[in-house]
Amino acid sequence: MPNQANRHATAFVFVTVFLDMVGFGLIMPVLPALIEDISGKGIAEATLVSGWLYFAYGGMQFLCGPLIGNLSDAYGRRPLLLLSVFGLGIDYFLSALAPTLWWLFVGRVVAGLCGASYSTANAYIADVTEPEERAKAFGLMGAAFGLGFVIGPAIGGLLGEVWRARAVFRGGRYLAAQFRLRLLRAARDASA
Repeated sequence: MPNQANRHATAFVFVTVFLDMVGFGLIMPVLPALIEDISGKGIAEATLVSGWLYFAYGGMQFLCGPLIGNLSDAYGRRPLLLLSVFGLGIDYFLSALAPTLWWLFVGRVVAGLCGASYSTANAYIADVTEPEERAKAFGLMGAAFGLGFVIGPAIGGLLGEVWRARAVFRGGRYLAAQFRLRLLRAARDASA
């Protein structure tokens, strides 16, 4: 039977993964419009640049995943999950203010470097769940990932229709900042 602390840890990780994926998906529909706005290029070229930005993000996750894993082993899972949210906040901040495409690339690289949250979250789940509860907990992580990835682009698309693309990044930055404060509070309460 899982104890209360393990349930709280599982809920913490579920919400982390969910909001991480909502934030990631939020920018997908508006990124080409932001690139058009910054570069003055057409939608076809903006979409190509968008693909390169996602490549930079994914490439950094791939290259830095082992480092993030080692750091989470050494310093704990929660601090690395906080780092992930912080990295996304930097990405949103740079993207919302970006005067050039290079700012977007720097933001995506920082987010990718910090963005190994899913593997860290799964390691955290493995740490805090009993073996008989682990499959259920991993299933919930998959659900959080999928649900966030479905909801994020839908919200981003709706907000992109109402506001300009930069406003969606400001909203993502706000979401990341609020979530980081709540994570810090939860981490402080858990250690008290």
